[in-house]
Amino acid sequence: MIGSYVAVGDSFTEGVGDPGPDGAFVGWADRFAVLLADRRPEGDFQYTNLAVRGKLLDQIVADQVPRAVEMAPDLVSFCAGGNDILRPGTDPDEVAERFERALVRLTAVAGTVMVTTGFDTRGMPVLKHLRGKIATYNGHVRAIADRYGCPVLDLWSLRSVQDRRAWDADRLHLSPEGHTRVALRAGQVLGLEVPADPEQPWPPLPARGPLEVRRDDVHWAREFLVPWIGRRLRGESSGDHVTAKGALSPEDIRMRIASVA
Repeated sequence: MIGSYVAVGDSFTEGVGDPGPDGAFVGWADRFAVLLADRRPEGDFQYTNLAVRGKLLDQIVADQVPRAVEMAPDLVSFCAGGNDILRPGTDPDEVAERFERALVRLTAVAGTVMVTTGFDTRGMPVLKHLRGKIATYNGHVRAIADRYGCPVLDLWSLRSVQDRRAWDADRLHLSPEGHTRVALRAGQVLGLEVPADPEQPWPPLPARGPLEVRRDDVHWAREFLVPWIGRRLRGESSGDHVTAKGALSPEDIRMRIASVA
């Protein structure tokens, strides 16, 4: 019976791609918090989302980990290092060493620390070329989790998110349905009874011709890839002026989800 949960991470955990009615994002961690809260008496659950988009591992360790340690919750979800891995020249072995040092701090105070792997990027433009690097980092994360007895939210093996409908238009972040499926898988990882199967098949899609695929790829490159590369070249981050959502009530999350459903 988990009574407190703190989410630590970057855009994935902040919920980018899953907008609420006020423009702020919901995301898998908020949805997962509702699943946890449903198993507690009303008002007897505390949830804080510290994640901020664009953050590198060291930034997460400096800004979010101390706050999570101070709160010493029953559960922490720790997803970090993905933005480091996407950067040219980074060494997944070295990133994993820093990840482990942060995990040790969290496991010393939290009842349970759940870690996440990266997604399988084989079908993603640009990111498919980093698939081996991501797989190497995932292997480290799983090994580290084994050493400290941490449950693993294994996103690489979640087959349903290989469907393009699981992704936002930017092809870098999950769609609302994608976030929902990850939240359901997180519940399964902790042994909860979840209301739906995260691997439930998607409805069939009409076939797309090569011209339509090409048109979509050109639009994506112009609207999302070029600005993303530009930010990297300028040393900017999408989270430079973003603050964490902080403490959220499950009731508010339910209302925000319902209003956009």
